Amino acid sequence: MAETISTVACIGNPIADKGHGEAAYERVFDLLGRRGREYGFAVMDLTGASFEESLSNARAHARLYDALVVVGGDGMIALGANAVGGSGKPLGIVAVGSGNDFARGLELPVNRIETAVEGIVGAIASGSSLDVDMGHVAGPGAAADAGEATPIDRYYAGMLSCGVDASINDRANHSHLPNGSLRYLAAVGVELTRLKSYGYHIRATLADGRVDERDIVSPLLTVANSRHIGGGIEVSPYSRFDDGLLDLVWLDHMPKLKELAQIVPNIYNGRLLAHPLFGWRRVRDVEISRIDGHPVPPVLMADGEYVGELPVKVTAMDRALRVLVPPAVADQQLRRLDDRSSVCVRRDGRDPVTGEFR
Repeated sequence: MAETISTVACIGNPIADKGHGEAAYERVFDLLGRRGREYGFAVMDLTGASFEESLSNARAHARLYDALVVVGGDGMIALGANAVGGSGKPLGIVAVGSGNDFARGLELPVNRIETAVEGIVGAIASGSSLDVDMGHVAGPGAAADAGEATPIDRYYAGMLSCGVDASINDRANHSHLPNGSLRYLAAVGVELTRLKSYGYHIRATLADGRVDERDIVSPLLTVANSRHIGGGIEVSPYSRFDDGLLDLVWLDHMPKLKELAQIVPNIYNGRLLAHPLFGWRRVRDVEISRIDGHPVPPVLMADGEYVGELPVKVTAMDRALRVLVPPAVADQQLRRLDDRSSVCVRRDGRDPVTGEFR
């Protein structure tokens, strides 16, 4: 990151966490303002009354700032990714949401405002950053109330959820439980009792360029860039941030009670995909459509935000998102995370190209 940063834009989510999001944002804005006066950068507020208004502000005023800092959870990461992804403008992350899964995957501070701000300031002062992959979702969209369809054109940093994973996210979003991880765990418990199989047709370009086309009848289908969802659940433990690929994960069939008992203890320890119940492929892109004769899949969700309905095409965007990180972290972090991914694939006996068990 060679550019000098003279102006930092900030966006928060004042309605998050029953209004506590506003207090967290004010704290971040104040800290950045003070440090900006020391290091020679100005701070401006672009927070709108909604996700859409904040995103519009960030895009409309792009010429006025050199870096964007978002304060909140994964939904704010989604906002930042759609505001500055592909532009070269770096994104600073203060993770104080209910899930914080993208920040967790990059080993950034979670629910530690002062530490996160100091890391961002250090990155600005030294010009250090990481370039990481994103996913891009495109589709015709669905018309509402007989109106014209709004096309889907969205970037995401973490995961695109297409099945029960989307239902769990939706239920957690509407939960009144006080703790983010607790909301997701409670949602998992409810949705596992209501599992149904959805019909998907997929056409995926694999890592080696071959095309895999198949029907998948499954309760779960995820296209992941990062490992975590739901406050630390490792749905995609093999994911890497800088390989120019996404990870397609699905359940091979409706799980039996014995299989559920085997996999649930592994949702936090990185061993979920060691079970043959799960299919896994690394993909450059994947087209997903619905197969008739099966229940309608839930509304797709990416980084905790509602995206739309099938069909969609999902494409890996190679290192298209620049993230501000302290220099000590930037030098080794991605290498360490990638090494961890390779170790997990070998440990579980998967072929890293085909995804099959050896």
